[in-house]
Amino acid sequence: MQENSRKYGLLIIILLLLVINLFLFRLDWQNSHRVLTFAMLDVGQGDALFIETPSGTQIMFDGGPARKVLGPLAKVMSPFDKSIDAIFITNPDADHIGGFVDVLKNYKVGMVFEPGTLTDSKTYQNLKSEIKKQNIPDVLVKKGMRLDIGGGTFIDILFPDRDVSSWTTNDGSVVARLYYGNNSIMLTGDASIKTEQIILKENKEANLKSTILKVGHHGSRTSTGESFAKAVSPLYALISDGKDNKYGHPHKETLDILNRFGVKILRTDLLGSIILKCDRIKPCEINK
Repeated sequence: MQENSRKYGLLIIILLLLVINLFLFRLDWQNSHRVLTFAMLDVGQGDALFIETPSGTQIMFDGGPARKVLGPLAKVMSPFDKSIDAIFITNPDADHIGGFVDVLKNYKVGMVFEPGTLTDSKTYQNLKSEIKKQNIPDVLVKKGMRLDIGGGTFIDILFPDRDVSSWTTNDGSVVARLYYGNNSIMLTGDASIKTEQIILKENKEANLKSTILKVGHHGSRTSTGESFAKAVSPLYALISDGKDNKYGHPHKETLDILNRFGVKILRTDLLGSIILKCDRIKPCEINK
């Protein structure tokens, strides 16, 4: 009888420990998902951004050149996770969309957003064919759209504000502002100074101010004009560029403007993939 009581007591202790462990695991899981993850993936000379909201929604802005994105992407996603909620094409140039064909063949993508700029490149035609083949909803973004992507995270579309089908791919680039609590990220694609000036005219500076600026066009002098940098007034400026690239990105003029405003500059050619963890209240932290 005493031995049965001992066994029963041991069983109770084991069950209690199991419940406590499950509770602690759940608490840890909840805490780990209260942050926004923002990653600028190292894809060489191109753009590929990965976003995961506190609720687990996963989005990509651009996919970099062909055969460059899957490796860096695997480092920020679980190997068991094979779905991405949405992808954004900021412009249809190969250094922004080439990797999306690889993504579509390896992940289930829920939706595609794009600006409406056009190109007859084979890369773009192949991507559009794959989107159609998989019957993925393809949406043209427009200024004024606000996307609730979960966990208190939102995306405001700032540009295009008109039909850009006849515009150059850079002038017609998607520009959006991602925000979560006190932290916000200005996403500029390859938007030119021409586009920045339109955005400045249509928005109050308070609506443009952001914690982080994804620097336009890999740090080219054709983007990140002084007035735009002043309005955004970021703490960090992230530049996606290839090491020793033939374009000389980032250009000295752009770096000078950012340095003039005391912005901390982070570059993929120097640091590799740049991963930030953003709390609702505290400033974003670089995930080392």
